[in-house]
Amino acid sequence: MAFVLENRRARHDYEILETYEAGIALKGTEVKSLRAGKVDFTGSFARFENGELYLENLYIAPYEKGSYTNVDPRRKRKLLLHRHELNRLRGRVEQRGLTLVPLKIYFNERGYAKVLLGLARGKKAYQRKEDDKKRAVRRALEEL
Repeated sequence: MAFVLENRRARHDYEILETYEAGIALKGTEVKSLRAGKVDFTGSFARFENGELYLENLYIAPYEKGSYTNVDPRRKRKLLLHRHELNRLRGRVEQRGLTLVPLKIYFNERGYAKVLLGLARGKKAYQRKEDDKKRAVRRALEEL
């Protein structure tokens, strides 16, 4: 894995059950913005539409030097997975009320943009507080 952008908020807000690696279909200037690190994961998720998986609400800032070639920063981006992976994910998301959230975006060794998706269940407020307390205790022990 070369360049990595991480969604730190996802692990705080969700309990991650499984992870999947998917390719992402991007336009030219989006790749340049990704390499520059101009991404905001806030509120992004993956949704099935017509048998295909799309990443929605992911903000990739318009490239400064791209004029008419820039696209909508919050457009839906198609995720590329094998058909059997899509079918398996669709079943888990629809039946169990789980959601798919992007955890990382990176470029593999061949230079292709990839998204690490997490099959996740939302945490309740009290679960988040418990995790924060455990993290604080762990940090305090490490300092000693």
